[in-house]
Amino acid sequence: MFSRTKNINLSPIKQIELLASKIPDVVSLAQGIPSFDTPEVVKKAAIKALNRGAVAKYSLTYGLPELRETIEQKLAEEGMFYDFENEIIVTAGSIEAITAALTAIIEPNKNEIILFSPSYTSYAEAVKVSGGKPVFSDLMENEGWRIDFNDLKKKTNAKTAGILFCNPNNPTGTIFPKEDLLKIAELAEKKKFFILSDEVYKDFIYNNNSNSEAPFFSLAQIPELRKKVIRIFSLSKAYAMTGWRIGFLHSDEENVKEILKIHDSLVTCAPVISQYAAIGALDYGDREIEKFRREFQTRRDLMCEYLDGMKNYFSYQNPKGAYFIFPKILPAAYKILQTKNSWEFALKLLEKAKVAVVPGAAFGPSGEHHFRISFGRDEKDIRESMERFKKIFNV
Repeated sequence: MFSRTKNINLSPIKQIELLASKIPDVVSLAQGIPSFDTPEVVKKAAIKALNRGAVAKYSLTYGLPELRETIEQKLAEEGMFYDFENEIIVTAGSIEAITAALTAIIEPNKNEIILFSPSYTSYAEAVKVSGGKPVFSDLMENEGWRIDFNDLKKKTNAKTAGILFCNPNNPTGTIFPKEDLLKIAELAEKKKFFILSDEVYKDFIYNNNSNSEAPFFSLAQIPELRKKVIRIFSLSKAYAMTGWRIGFLHSDEENVKEILKIHDSLVTCAPVISQYAAIGALDYGDREIEKFRREFQTRRDLMCEYLDGMKNYFSYQNPKGAYFIFPKILPAAYKILQTKNSWEFALKLLEKAKVAVVPGAAFGPSGEHHFRISFGRDEKDIRESMERFKKIFNV
């Protein structure tokens, strides 16, 4: 009984949050929830639809036509051209999109999905839920967490169904450069596997010049790759809508019609009130995204300033995207907390300092001896948690 679920685990992020919820006065830097409320323009779009009686019934399984038209237009502005009628599915967040896509592409004899290590904790479990086998390929920490193509090539074989990655990467904040993404595409063409690109953090990219943005490239911008690439996006982070559970995927019509079967079986359609909210977000929310980005960059710099003052205990790489930092735990930090690995470290930190962080081992084998902290939290929480760090590590 329950034999299929024995190897599927609750996300370590949720495990930490559950533990933290039982301890008074905990400051959590664990879960990747932006501190902002959903913008008023988004709420008004949802309320307007609610008041006119438009949200009580299912939408088409693909999603509301008017939302898909809006998505088509936004994609075109970013150099991606997909037909709203046949190549876009509105989903219940990105994880449903990912699970539906994985379930569609995984076959009995072609069931391996390559994940980078470190990468988002729920990917491996989504692969297992979809009947696949996660295979980790380590990123190179000493080169800014870039892709190790020698290792990646070794991990691909006739059983490889696809590669799934987040760009910008969660938890490292790495932005994979165009040349590396094109190498992935070349390998996928040669080895005949799909590319699932989760770009949920693509709106949060930082550099040292606050007046300009670092360039962002998606393989979905290349028409010749449309049969190989399945691109996923969620409104959760960009528009502070994690609770609305709304996102979308797009790919070639041939792929989408197969994924649609899984999507229909899983959820029938995305929440209709959230679909109307998404129209408001995509049509009128760009100014809010820019405000969020500036605030996240300020918070990132604040958290890095604190970490710079604890360099005897942690080393880190300044993230270029997303809103996480992935510090390495140095021997002196382990010694103070009398721990030996990232799980012990996170649990002891929760107990002693009442700060919740995610153990690095949760993000794949190479994540061990690291931990993830979110600067998506508000400045008050960041300052309080970092002051608790300073106290526990005698800084």
